[in-house]
Amino acid sequence: MRPSILKLLNPDIIVEMLEMANRLEDWNKVLNTAGILHSYAQCIYEERQYHKAKGLPVPLMDMQRPLVYYFGFSHLMRGIAYQKQQKYDEAREMIYRYAELGWMEDLGVEGETIAEEFRGLARANLYMVDILSGQNGLLEEYRCFLQDHPEELLPGLGTILQAAVDYGLDVDDLLHTFAEQSAGFGDYEDAGNLSYYLNYCYHLALYHKRGGRLPEAMDWMMQALRLAHQSRHDSNFKRCLASFEALRGKVTAEESRRYDEVLADCLAQVVLGLHEPPDAGVQIRIFS
Repeated sequence: MRPSILKLLNPDIIVEMLEMANRLEDWNKVLNTAGILHSYAQCIYEERQYHKAKGLPVPLMDMQRPLVYYFGFSHLMRGIAYQKQQKYDEAREMIYRYAELGWMEDLGVEGETIAEEFRGLARANLYMVDILSGQNGLLEEYRCFLQDHPEELLPGLGTILQAAVDYGLDVDDLLHTFAEQSAGFGDYEDAGNLSYYLNYCYHLALYHKRGGRLPEAMDWMMQALRLAHQSRHDSNFKRCLASFEALRGKVTAEESRRYDEVLADCLAQVVLGLHEPPDAGVQIRIFS
């Protein structure tokens, strides 16, 4: 895209478009839109550097945040999209990019603060990508990280469970370490944490299923089904339905009846329009 066109764009509208594509889990749209945001930030930065070198007044642009934010956010969103597509090498490359934004000149106090927050996000997200890509030797180190950073515990345990399901790991001891804290996950009400909790419940159900603990698997899958319905996310709802149907022939009649009640309640709420909660796509762990 030509610089003359890029300079006409509103970066905050592009951020909103990225957040919408993220909620819809349209990862190709995320990648394309994040690329545009990065091109915009690069264009504005180069123009500022040119004016500074020539001793000219630096043009003012209509943006709500410092320029470093748009650089970091574009890399962050591409990293999320690549992670969801299981392109872990590409996701790791994006994480390295927003881990170090100090190359930018004239960041100022606010810009330095934003760069530092991206650096913290990068450390947490790198653990997640490494573990999802099969680096099981990091689990003990990650346990210590989560103990020191409890704000990362919910997405972190969801990541550990997903890796446990994918690679056949036994993480019972690790789950026991955080049993007291994880008992409060169900108290979250904001859309972002509900999305993480859905991922946690779904993979915990699969983990119990793999371990032959079918009643526990069914309970957690029903919880995931409720959350998927609450978030109004069709793909997650269908995924939970399909997973439970795979369990149906192995559970008791009473357990199957409870499942039918949950499903009937979800359908009744759809018909009656009793709730309109916010969409809960993949939460973007970044400041606004």
